[in-house]
Order: sequence, then structure tokens, then C-alpha cells
Amino acid sequence: MKTILVIGGSKGIGNAILTSLIDENKVINISRTSPELNHKNLTHHNCDVLTDDFPELDAIDSLIYCPGSINLKPISRLKLDDFREDFEINVIGAVKAVQQYLPVLKKGNNSSILLFSTVASKLGMPFHASVAASKSAIEGLTKSLGAELAPTIRVNAIAPTVTDTDLASKLLRNERLIENIKERHPLKKFLKPNEVADLATFLISDKASSISGQIFELDCGIVSFKI
Repeated sequence: MKTILVIGGSKGIGNAILTSLIDENKVINISRTSPELNHKNLTHHNCDVLTDDFPELDAIDSLIYCPGSINLKPISRLKLDDFREDFEINVIGAVKAVQQYLPVLKKGNNSSILLFSTVASKLGMPFHASVAASKSAIEGLTKSLGAELAPTIRVNAIAPTVTDTDLASKLLRNERLIENIKERHPLKKFLKPNEVADLATFLISDKASSISGQIFELDCGIVSFKI
């Protein structure tokens, strides 16, 4: 049984990942709110990743950092503080977590780190300047850390397209918007959280022991195809 640390596992994609792992792994969750799940394999720590100190942990095999933001505004309406806040939650929080738990990860079993980017880092999209900037930094961090920490710790990232979570609720707030988003994707769909969780579960598993430094576009074809 591995020990997996999920940061941000109380909601959305993080919660789907936590749920997919909980039966066969010891899962430690760190977030501001508790997951709506009770399980013998789950330990929860209340913590704000930006303002609080992370708890001390004795053993971790994988670190999954899930917190993110969707701050969509025209560049003329974005303030410098918007960029700072998006960078803090997406990048600084991830760096803080990696630095905190690197010593115990180095002692783990086929240790790995999994981060999250976005399709907006590859596909130019209006109103995505702030989130695309911060998530592009995550992609650079993934490759740099993958090289630096090899062969001890594997580092990868998932770049999902629109996913049906509370974070994306403004994008999916009515049937017209939902149909427009589906139509934009070549596969005529967007993501469910469990689809992202399936890829995350694979990437931290022993089956992915030869994969590091990669950004996985989970995109329903929107980045890869022009149809």
C-alpha cells in the first residue's frame, strides 16, 4: 500500500483523484475544507496552502498538487494582483509543497510528483492571459524538476480542457454554453473529473515508471486537431 499526498482533494478533480485512490492506498489530504468522505485509509489536515505551514509527514510515495484558478478577464480588466494571485495558487503553492516534502519523497517507493496545467498554455484563448501565464510556469517547472530529480522522483503534469467541476461552473452555467463548449471540441464533449483522475492514477502508478517530464494534454482533441 502506497502513501499518496493529495493537496486540494476536497473538491473537483482533486476529490475525484482522492476517491479513485482511497481503497488501495493510504491517502493524506491537505485542503482548507474536509472531503465529504470517511474512509479508514484517509487522513485529512486542514491547511491553507498559501498562508499556513504544511504539516510534517513521515512518509510519502507521491505528491499530487491540485489547487488552481480560472480567472477569465480581458487583459484591460486584469490587475497585476490578479496575475500575482493566480501565480501564488498555481505555482508558488506547488513549489512550497515540493520543497516541504522533497526529503520524504526521496525515501518513497517509485516516488512521483503530479502537477496540473491547462490546455490554455498550448492553445491561445481570449481572456486566459493570467491563468495561461501561471500554468505555463507549471509546465516549465515540471520539466525542470523532472530533470533535476531523476532518477529518484518522476515529475509529470496533466493539462485538462474544461472539466465539469465547481471551478468551471461559470463556463457551464446554462445549456447554451454547455453546447458551445462541446461543439468547440473535436470529440464533442468536455471532461468529467473521473476521466482526469484515471490518468492521474496511472501516472503515479508503477505502470508509469518510465514516464517523467511530460505534459499530458487531456484535451478532447481541442489542442491536437483542427477539424
